[in-house]
Amino acid sequence: MHYVLIYDLCSDYMERRVQFRDEHLTLAWAAVERGEIVLAGALDEPVDRAMLLFHIDSPQAAEEFARNDPYVINGLVTHWQVRKWNTVVGNSAATPVR
Repeated sequence: MHYVLIYDLCSDYMERRVQFRDEHLTLAWAAVERGEIVLAGALDEPVDRAMLLFHIDSPQAAEEFARNDPYVINGLVTHWQVRKWNTVVGNSAATPVR
C-alpha cells in the first residue's frame, strides 16, 4: 500500500531548514533503507508543501516519521497529515488495474 505524508510548511521554511536539514535527511534516508520511503521532496513555486511517499502496510510508520522529524519538532511544518493513496496505474502501483 502507498501512503503520502503531506507537510504544510512555514512561510520562512527555506531560510530555517538549513540548521535541521542534515538531521531530516538522515531520518529520511534511513526510512528509504528500511524500504518505507519511495520518494520525498518539497513542492516548488511556492515552496509551501512537501510530500513523502511511503510504501508500507499501515500509516503508523509515516506518522512516526512525522513525529520524529526535526522539521516538525522545530516548527518548520505547520501541519501534517497521512493519507492512503490507492495507486492503480504504473509499474509500482499497489493495486494495478488495467
